[in-house]
Amino acid sequence: MNTFRTVALMTLLTLLLVGAGSLVGGRSGALFALIMAGVMNLGSYWFSDKIVIAMYRGKEVTSGTLYEVVQEICQRNGLVMPRVFILPQPTPNAFATGRNPKHAVVAATEGILQILTREELMGVMAHEMSHVKHRDILIGSIVATIAGAISYLSHMAQWAMIFGGGRDDEDGNPLAMILMMILAPIAAMLVQMAVSRSREYEADRGGAKLCGNPYYLANALRKLEMANRRMPMQQVNEATAHMFIVSPLSGGGLKSLFSTHPPVEERVRRLEAMTSL
Repeated sequence: MNTFRTVALMTLLTLLLVGAGSLVGGRSGALFALIMAGVMNLGSYWFSDKIVIAMYRGKEVTSGTLYEVVQEICQRNGLVMPRVFILPQPTPNAFATGRNPKHAVVAATEGILQILTREELMGVMAHEMSHVKHRDILIGSIVATIAGAISYLSHMAQWAMIFGGGRDDEDGNPLAMILMMILAPIAAMLVQMAVSRSREYEADRGGAKLCGNPYYLANALRKLEMANRRMPMQQVNEATAHMFIVSPLSGGGLKSLFSTHPPVEERVRRLEAMTSL
């Protein structure tokens, strides 16, 4: 169901791009915006592992508890062993990145090693390996490219309105263009958020299967949520917040409605509803 929802949301995002492009500059407008967004996102996709690890000053490890847990998960499930990094952060969290399983990176903060049991750590890293296995970095890059193209089209529409340009045909509708400028980027953000949430649910389910016990991850999520509320991660780049297993950003209430992460309570409920693996 989560996979179907992801495909449906990505289709909706593509249709939104086509519709916005037709209002601004027809097919050529949509194609131009898509190419521009694609060029910008290609770099982040191709070098995502190096960029994010450097951003958080990660140190690669080839031994120790974290490395051994990831190694056990990979050997048990026939997965390619990723590079493993520890981030010098006291706030417990973890993420995975890399353009494909052969170039994958999994990372965890120093804080996560201090509060989780080995079984809970296994649940967390199995979640991250599920992201790697299902190529969620690729899916996220595609969604980001289309969403970025829609934002470009919105800016193009603003310039067209300012200088009196836009579509030359008689079907041009100034009101429709104004609405597109306002609503299209918002709609793209909401769809992008929905895709991210859907992939988190899928990674939870996949991670529970990889580690063999859904309660490992459920218990870990409870601890991580509580710790991040009490001590949010410092100097977080919002562009990378969606990568972490729980949101590293502070804030609740209305702000949480627009989070890229689904509610931890619902994630735990779904995990506990899974039968023994």
